Amino acid sequence: MLRKPITPQKPRVSQYGVDPKYVTKRVAEYPEITSVMLSDLFPDTPKVIYPSEKGIAAVREAAEKALENIDMSMIKPGDSVNVCASHHGFTLLGGEPYAELLRTVRDVIARKTGTDNIRLRAGVGLRFRETEEYIKAFKLDEHYKGKARGVAPVDEGIPIETEIGTLYGIKAIYDADWIVHVHNSDVREVHFHRQVDRAVKPFGMSYARIETRSTYHQNLGPRGANFTARSIFASEFVQSKFAFTAFLDMSPVGVVGVDADNDLYALNDRLTVAGCKYYGKIMTLLGQIDECIAALDFPCPVPYVFAAGVIYANFVGANVDLFDLEGDLPPYTWYTEAFYGKDGKPLIEGVAPVNPAIKMCVQNYGWGGYPSAFFSEHIPTIVVGREQAEVMNRDPQNIEYMSHAVIADNLDTAMAFAYKTAKTDKVIIFDGAAGGINVSESLAKFLIEKAPYVNKLVDEELLPKWLRQRGVDPEVLKNFK
Repeated sequence: MLRKPITPQKPRVSQYGVDPKYVTKRVAEYPEITSVMLSDLFPDTPKVIYPSEKGIAAVREAAEKALENIDMSMIKPGDSVNVCASHHGFTLLGGEPYAELLRTVRDVIARKTGTDNIRLRAGVGLRFRETEEYIKAFKLDEHYKGKARGVAPVDEGIPIETEIGTLYGIKAIYDADWIVHVHNSDVREVHFHRQVDRAVKPFGMSYARIETRSTYHQNLGPRGANFTARSIFASEFVQSKFAFTAFLDMSPVGVVGVDADNDLYALNDRLTVAGCKYYGKIMTLLGQIDECIAALDFPCPVPYVFAAGVIYANFVGANVDLFDLEGDLPPYTWYTEAFYGKDGKPLIEGVAPVNPAIKMCVQNYGWGGYPSAFFSEHIPTIVVGREQAEVMNRDPQNIEYMSHAVIADNLDTAMAFAYKTAKTDKVIIFDGAAGGINVSESLAKFLIEKAPYVNKLVDEELLPKWLRQRGVDPEVLKNFK
């Protein structure tokens, strides 16, 4: 079951990270590193269309098939259509699958409706120029005939009257006759949304002004903020413009397919089941790890680097069951902005601590652009290279990050120090390896040993419980594909 390391995702040119020329060595290159395929750990791992022998053509084929029966009759020739996207989709498997879905959606709309006034509106979080980089990198500006732009939460807003009062969207998202919601289903910040209304979340995040999207980060915190997104989407204003949705259906091993619907809530119900089923086992398995060195080696901000299809922020909270809406502790999971104060301590009683299994973090490659000092403050952190340290120092959101971290001149020095100080040879690498996970041999053996227990636990106890908590009858699993 042990294999050669999987090729990590390539460094990406971005103003939010170091120039790729400074990423001279990857953690996966070390001789003690191997890989484990998720299909070897869990027999029911879904088959994927990408990566596959068909390549990116498989995504277009799946998207066209999914859109065949979607009603687009409301869109008339000459109508304006905003295809709304989110930056996170471009971090999946190098970004090309999501980019191809966006291209295909535009092509199908044009073919079925006769309109050519189709614009791309790609939202971001706190890296305001990030989607502009993706638009150019994937030539989406050309495919959308010059009608593609990135939008940020500080752009001009538009008031949206909802059942809970006035909330604010981004004006450029809604400045068309119709909107089409194109997103992806990976669980991403499950510590925020808890796999509740996952498909609806961008309406309160990527498409919302900063005052409204901050209900996740400051005002209400995790879980309580879910209803702001639903309130916006359910508003008369948004409903009058919403045409349909198309999602890249993700699993920890890759793209399972494309799902589309005129009814976002119906699609959301399907994604609720898929997210719990596809991601529940690997996240539960990662929560079994007793000690390790976490190596970050992926083109994303610190909390968003990937391993086994899940982000580092989830691993930092993997000592609790992030899918469990009840749990033994009060229903609070950690998060920088929400539940920890400036003194580094929880604001309220019952907040779960940071995952104690992470003995040290080696940041070989990761971006700024997201408040991450919380991570270096709570986990001993080594940053490789002064250039990368300067990226963090110059980032207004991370001016304190290096106050809690040390700098190593190169990766060899960092890893040697980590092994000696952390006193463990178990290493997990967040490098976006497709289909599996790059780890040290010792950790690979540990995961292989624990997988049968996790497989049984999730199938028989946890998955049925997670679904019931979300109002889903576990019987749906019998016909789930």
